[in-house]
Amino acid sequence: MDMIPSSLSPQAVEDKPLDIVGLLSRVHHPGAGAVVLFSGEVRDSNRGRPVAFLEYEAHIPLATAMIAEILATAKAKWALQVAVAQHRVGKVPVGDTAVVVITASAHRSEAYAANKYIIDRIKHEAPIWKCEHYTDGTKEWGNNCNCHTVTGDVSKHIYEGSE
Repeated sequence: MDMIPSSLSPQAVEDKPLDIVGLLSRVHHPGAGAVVLFSGEVRDSNRGRPVAFLEYEAHIPLATAMIAEILATAKAKWALQVAVAQHRVGKVPVGDTAVVVITASAHRSEAYAANKYIIDRIKHEAPIWKCEHYTDGTKEWGNNCNCHTVTGDVSKHIYEGSE
């Protein structure tokens, strides 16, 4: 049984800053011996280019539904007590959090594996698009999924078959 308060959406895609501390404080579960938090932060450079900020767009209803499905799959596969994922849209400055995933399970190996599975699937499958704005005034869309450079197949993601 989840201990997530009804006021907390386990999956959300929204245009406001993510409250990691508040979120983490609300997801503890008496059956969980491990809680893993992943926070995807906006860094100040990418591939040697200085980044000013990121901008995310999403098909919010579809992204929210897809994230819910990803969380449900992970909860069943790893017997998680808690699975939460939230993603920002809009302008996200350097140093801010763009995405957070929290998993809780009886043991750490399951919480870690599930957390990685969730963020990998969100990054590669959810209809959320990233635009990097560089300090020189240029911008570039994409770079969410480049697994094909490793797998050689645009429909095969690097995390598939690795759990």
